[in-house]
Amino acid sequence: MSVRALARSQVRGLAPYKAAIQVADTVRLNANEAPWRNAGDEFRRPLNRYPEIRPARLRKLLAAHYGTDAGNLLVTRGSSEAIDLLMRVFCESGCDNVVTTTPTFSMYEHYAVVQGAELRKVASDPGQDFVVDADRVLAACDDSTKLIILCTPNNPTGTLVPGDVIREVLERRGDRSIIVVDEAYIEFADAPSVVDLVGRFDNLVVLRTLSKALAFAGARCGSVIASDSVIDMLDAVQAPYAIATPVIECVEDALDAEGLAAAAAFVAETIRERERVRAALARHDWVQTIWPSAANFLLVRVADAPGLMAHCEARQVLLRHFGGELEQCVRITIGSPAENDSLLAALADLEVSDG
Repeated sequence: MSVRALARSQVRGLAPYKAAIQVADTVRLNANEAPWRNAGDEFRRPLNRYPEIRPARLRKLLAAHYGTDAGNLLVTRGSSEAIDLLMRVFCESGCDNVVTTTPTFSMYEHYAVVQGAELRKVASDPGQDFVVDADRVLAACDDSTKLIILCTPNNPTGTLVPGDVIREVLERRGDRSIIVVDEAYIEFADAPSVVDLVGRFDNLVVLRTLSKALAFAGARCGSVIASDSVIDMLDAVQAPYAIATPVIECVEDALDAEGLAAAAAFVAETIRERERVRAALARHDWVQTIWPSAANFLLVRVADAPGLMAHCEARQVLLRHFGGELEQCVRITIGSPAENDSLLAALADLEVSDG
């Protein structure tokens, strides 16, 4: 079965928006643009003109960075837009379902609810370090399962889904579902991306982002990597001119050799700091569990999570408390060495006040 058959019938034949043509060194009177540049416009490409409907050079740069072909990549406004697009392309409201593990990134559920798709949650066991079990994931699927989403490393647990588990899900599910692998944090893991499997599996979709490893969260720039059939359908649904000119230019600059080398150095520092913070946390008797993490954060179970949150906030250190199934757990992002020192100083103070 063609992967296109998994999409909503309304989307399968949808053509992308036809924008006004853009030709250099011409008088452009075809797009209702302003003819003058704003005084605050200091970009290489004038802001009075629309950006490319899909930024070709940026697409090529990102494809080269991730080791894929430009035709297999769509630039998105962060991973969040990619998740929304996938829900809208493949899930029929009131009919289809999405399978994912729990706990995981809350926006999967958010966009499933918006689209009217059922979300089926496969619980992972904290006693087993939240490992993903392929049998349990596949058992939750039926004929209406359009998307299976695996986040690796997973947010907020930091758990890495092994490549052989992903391949097992791909092979056993066959062409009955789109398998979405969210690799937002993969640069912090001692494991390869599964991007190289896209050529073997038409139903594999890999999500990447510049928010974490390249420190570009404010730019809102992500990528969907998939078969050309999937990319074409997502392209048809994505809004025209989705990526703003300032984002295009700053990301192009960041993807040069110097920018990538600097990012790699910061990733290495974050991994070292992750282990330093882990070791420091382990010395506190109110810390009950520190789960293994392949990301830029640690999930920690403590004796009194709300109390820890309040204590740190009073000292201008903000952590993340989720509640629910993670009631006594906090997620601690690994910051700069100085920021981590502030955290550890606040925690030392907590230990003294509790003693």
